[in-house]
Amino acid sequence: MIDKVLTEARPLLEGRKIRDAVIGISLIALELDNGNVGVSYVLREGLRAGCSIFPYGQKLIGQDAWDVAQWAVQGAENLQRGIGVAVLTAASHSLELADVDTAENPFGLEVTENDTVGMVGYIAPVAAQLSKTAKEMIIFDQGISQCGGAYGAVVPVEEQVRLLPKCDIVVLSGTTFINGTIDGLLEMCANAREVMIMGASTPMFPSAFRGTKVTVLAGSWWKSECKTEIFKTISLAGGTRHLSDYSIKKTVRAQ
Repeated sequence: MIDKVLTEARPLLEGRKIRDAVIGISLIALELDNGNVGVSYVLREGLRAGCSIFPYGQKLIGQDAWDVAQWAVQGAENLQRGIGVAVLTAASHSLELADVDTAENPFGLEVTENDTVGMVGYIAPVAAQLSKTAKEMIIFDQGISQCGGAYGAVVPVEEQVRLLPKCDIVVLSGTTFINGTIDGLLEMCANAREVMIMGASTPMFPSAFRGTKVTVLAGSWWKSECKTEIFKTISLAGGTRHLSDYSIKKTVRAQ
């Protein structure tokens, strides 16, 4: 799936450079030389321990943006792949995308009282919103399963292969592109009526998902004029909630 995204992003990245970058403990942000800002998540649970073990970060500024975008596939671990995904989210800001989010149907989804909703990657506000209508909400989160957290119980990820095929609607975090699980998860969603990929790490290229199970993309663009505030917040361990004033929420249909 990520290869299709790269194909769509390439014309927007060739000839571009990385102007600036920040790698925080929760998020990564990059600025392209056209002013576009992209953000992605840091999947820190699986990163190696040690000091000075991510040398590519020091060489990032000034590099060819298309070369760095390919780290989304070629990266040695989740941090390097996350940097590649951040380049893709920055590139998507050059597209013209029409929103489908409405008060009646948040994220363009019609959730009924008969629906079982699965979520891979716990996003608290979205889970709370969808669970108001759905019959059942099943939440998986690898990071919480491994390290714990103040989010309550989640279903072990080993249960995905059994439970996701039973879901009518599935919400996948954009971080599934970073850890390489997206393709396997989509295979488990064969019976889902809607599959939404969402979060800051979502590459907003709807044409890349045509003919797949993915029906909705819900991600964010970032206000270029707020680049200083975005980078400072991320450098101080800030997360997406701390960046809400600087984001432009986008929800688009992929099918």
